[in-house]
Amino acid sequence: MASLDEAEFDRLLRTFERSSDHLETRDAYGTEVEIPYMAKWAAQEPDDLSWLDDWCSTLRNHVAAGKSVRRARVISEPLSDYQLWSFSIARPMVDAGEDIRWTPRSLVSALALPGNDFYLFDDRLVVFLLYTGNGLNAGMETSTDPAVVNLCRSAFDAVWKLAIPHRDYEPK
Repeated sequence: MASLDEAEFDRLLRTFERSSDHLETRDAYGTEVEIPYMAKWAAQEPDDLSWLDDWCSTLRNHVAAGKSVRRARVISEPLSDYQLWSFSIARPMVDAGEDIRWTPRSLVSALALPGNDFYLFDDRLVVFLLYTGNGLNAGMETSTDPAVVNLCRSAFDAVWKLAIPHRDYEPK
């Protein structure tokens, strides 16, 4: 597998041709972008979510071009603080066209899932997201191996079938 840097990943997020499917399986993350906003949420400080504007604009452009953007989150219940915060900020992305769904971990016990979160772009490129134990980004690796692509397609589809759309999910 080849390593991928942030600039190339950002390019992929903006230039895929047909579809972007993202599977998240962790209960907490610690990305540098999100940490200060989650801290504001934890302190019950207001956040106008304007820091999401660029991503939401990108989502609207994808949808206008007929592209699919889907995210399936496998979550433990009750939700971790990170996932509660994530739920609280999802509405602008959903309104912009990202189909975000929530899948209780209790429903996926019998599914074969890859060991890392991933993006699957256009059913041809997998980007695995690597994290440290405390949720910080530790890098990204890519694969175009058909067996890896098929594994990720199968895993995403299996989770998606069990997933609850954001508008219908009620956090526990």
